[in-house]
Amino acid sequence: MKKFSLLLLFSLFLFTSCKKDSVDASTTQTLQSSINDMASSLTTIKQIKFNEALYILKTFGVEADGDVAELKALGQLINGKKVPEILAMADQVAQQNGIEWASTAPPSLGEMNIFGDDLAKESDPNDVKASGLSIATQLSGDNGNGPTAIQIIPRLVDNAGNPVAFTGAGLEAILEVYSNGTKISTAKNLMQDNNFKGFNLKFASLLASKIYDNKIDITVSVKTTAKTFKMSKIGLDVNPSALKVPEAPKTDSTMVTQDPNAVIDPNNPAGTPTGTEPSVSAPVQSKQPTADPKNTVSKFLNNVNSQNLKAAFESSNNPSWGSYESFSNPTSGFGAIKSVSVKNITTNGSSTNSSSVNATYDVTDKNGKTTSLKATFGLKNVNGEWKISSYKINP
Repeated sequence: MKKFSLLLLFSLFLFTSCKKDSVDASTTQTLQSSINDMASSLTTIKQIKFNEALYILKTFGVEADGDVAELKALGQLINGKKVPEILAMADQVAQQNGIEWASTAPPSLGEMNIFGDDLAKESDPNDVKASGLSIATQLSGDNGNGPTAIQIIPRLVDNAGNPVAFTGAGLEAILEVYSNGTKISTAKNLMQDNNFKGFNLKFASLLASKIYDNKIDITVSVKTTAKTFKMSKIGLDVNPSALKVPEAPKTDSTMVTQDPNAVIDPNNPAGTPTGTEPSVSAPVQSKQPTADPKNTVSKFLNNVNSQNLKAAFESSNNPSWGSYESFSNPTSGFGAIKSVSVKNITTNGSSTNSSSVNATYDVTDKNGKTTSLKATFGLKNVNGEWKISSYKINP
């Protein structure tokens, strides 16, 4: 009996000694098993905070697209780290991103699992019952020369458009900023309740050279356990005087740079032009579309009217509309439209690479409600064809 007890104790010691106390990111399997080993030695509350810290680092501490890439980047970030180091890293990342989270605070983000278990649990605080997403915007920071930022506040809402009450969640919120169909900025945050402060987009963080017509489009997505909600706002004004303009490099106008490999003509050591300078090739010009840009808008609206949403989507190149599934969504997308009656379409302005078209039309939804709209379509030249790149409903 004594020998058996000693054998049992030895086996227990051998088992516990094999447990890892730091992250092993050699593979995804070793990453998960080492994290499980580290968590098993913690109290229940500490385990929850440890999982929250890992979620903070995976969501905001690495730059990668998609869960698999984020997990790999996280492994590289925390490889060899122990629990206290990971908690300290998460504190730093939360502070840098303005997230109200601390490793010493009570659990606040629900039951996080960075390895992709998104199934709703009985007490899952991220399983928020909502029907849609709304966005409120407000200019801020006026220093006498106009606003310097815009506050973007998303809210999860019910069928009636009323905010949904919830607390203790950790919903990933992503802000994407576009101008003329080109993405220029991305930001992430955590929505813990419906008093979420949102995103403070400083105009000084946006390059003036990437802003078209002093307007931006924004798309916000919020991920719950069951669904990802997405909403866009088109044609938001920015203050051009507050945009970021890179400082021009300083050069000494009196200094002449000599190419060390240059061959000097002994008959013309000063390099004076002789009248036989080599010709310089003209820059390649973009292929000019032959069709009128308003024809693209007319075909787009006709396709929406005939429920040919695939053709309508293919005539656009607007990231703000997201994927075809989002574009054709029967509740929040163009799939909710029953018919379109066009009254007037005019080209507002056009150049080689961009154009603006105004359209006035009536939209009837699937419930029979008709709304009169005045919209401005921004178009860009894509390989010699006009594609809709932005969309703004005018008052």
